[in-house]
Amino acid sequence: MRRSASLFVLISLLSVFLWPAFCFAQQKTITLRYSNFFPAPHKNSILADQWCKEVEKRTDGKVKINYLPGATLTPPDQTYDSVERGIADIGLSLFGYTMGKFPMMLAIDLPMGYKSGHVATRMINEYYKKFKPKELDEVKVMYLSAHGPGLLNSKKPVTKLEEYKALKTRATGQVAQLVTALGGAPVGMPMTEAYDSLSKGVVEAVMCPAEALKGWKLGEVVGNTTQDFGCAYSSGFYVVMNKAKWNSLSPDVQATIEKINEEWIEKQGKLWDEIDREGYEFVKARGNKIISLSPEENARWAQAAHPVIDNYAKMLKSKNLPGDEAIGFIQSYLKEHDKVPQ
Repeated sequence: MRRSASLFVLISLLSVFLWPAFCFAQQKTITLRYSNFFPAPHKNSILADQWCKEVEKRTDGKVKINYLPGATLTPPDQTYDSVERGIADIGLSLFGYTMGKFPMMLAIDLPMGYKSGHVATRMINEYYKKFKPKELDEVKVMYLSAHGPGLLNSKKPVTKLEEYKALKTRATGQVAQLVTALGGAPVGMPMTEAYDSLSKGVVEAVMCPAEALKGWKLGEVVGNTTQDFGCAYSSGFYVVMNKAKWNSLSPDVQATIEKINEEWIEKQGKLWDEIDREGYEFVKARGNKIISLSPEENARWAQAAHPVIDNYAKMLKSKNLPGDEAIGFIQSYLKEHDKVPQ
């Protein structure tokens, strides 16, 4: 009887000491849901999936990510709000899909004459670090990116500004104002709807980078790319995480993910330029026409687009935001770094 009592006490003590360790073992793996609107085969989607795998690997399995591409968890225009509310834990989408919510970050989308997605991606991350816009305070920013030069892609050839007049053009967010300034007729829709809209004649053109001609197969439904580099825009992308989920991670796990994020800025920036080149190769193989504007014509397009930049700076200032500083930072960064056109 005495031996049984001693055994009972021993088991009880072991339970007291081992139960917390057992609970920790049960809780140490956190599974997160990552929503991305890019289709699974798109190289941007593949890179995002690789980020998920790298997080799992370098956190020794403490964090696992259920990756959901193709807008299967959240529509692209609802991704940010879904992350903020915890419907998705991590999300990738465009700032331009939520007009009015990101006044500072949408400055990236202005027609600044971008030439490289790598440079644009480096710039948007430096811009965020400098200005720390409060509009992103409700989430944890993983990293940001911005695509290469956004250009006019159309069914009929456009060789000069007058030929663009009233052309129905798919454009989102801030880019719609660029289309209007150039004389076109903007039609808002996410990229997921662009192919069908072009094939059915709902729109006659699309503003997008060359990568979308292959990655979204838009080169199949347009026959012409006008290289209007003078007013080439970019679009700012975010990868953000629910703040409560981020705060639930241990400091060592957070530090590991932050390091991966810095690496992915470079990977994503280089990828934008790589897939732009692939987009050009895709349409050239199909026999699509690449229209290079003369320096004089490029200057006309840039001049027509310039009020969009001025008006945006004024809008930021009206909200007591640093409009002139924001525009000046982007222009100075691109002037210094963005020197070689595609």
